Amino acid sequence: MIKIHHLNHSRSQRILWFLEELGVEYEIIFYARDKETRLAPDALKEVHPLGKSPVLEDGEVKIAESGAIVEYLARTYGEGRFAPAMGNSLYNKYIELLHYAEGSAMLPLMLGLYVGRLGEAGAPLGPRIKSETVNHIGYLSGLLGEGEFFVGDTLTGADIQLSFVFEAASFGGTLKHFPNLQAYLDRLQARPAYKKAIERGGEYRLGA
Repeated sequence: MIKIHHLNHSRSQRILWFLEELGVEYEIIFYARDKETRLAPDALKEVHPLGKSPVLEDGEVKIAESGAIVEYLARTYGEGRFAPAMGNSLYNKYIELLHYAEGSAMLPLMLGLYVGRLGEAGAPLGPRIKSETVNHIGYLSGLLGEGEFFVGDTLTGADIQLSFVFEAASFGGTLKHFPNLQAYLDRLQARPAYKKAIERGGEYRLGA
């Protein structure tokens, strides 16, 4: 059975959601952030040297990094769903967005979170971080337009990956300026599989 090493209030929540969408059985191994530092516990370093979550185990397969996990799950259990075929004209867009989520879009959002904790000491970086955040979220807003999903007309792994970007942007207050993205996130969070993943994964609040 698939095992997911799941840290509370983290990116690993979207992997639980994807597993619910796939309809496959899985086991959750829970880890809790330190109440003072908000860091992951050292126990995760016994799973992966970086001590990060999520980490997926499926038999002898062990994979870290959300994008790699999403790709593996779609390829292994998707049965043609959740990813365009390699020869499909949408495949390159799918791959680009799947990796853009963490490769580019999350950087200013994470900087905003960390620098915000510095108070006045981090203030000089605020304008640059804000402009980069708006740049990326604005780019995604234009890509989505009035569409329901980012790649084609069905949910794909790209939507799974991007969901955390928009949840982080919503937490930071940026998403309120992009109503099409807020409506998109609302639709994702209303999906039965998303709600089931929250039930199984536990309380999920960014910045908690």
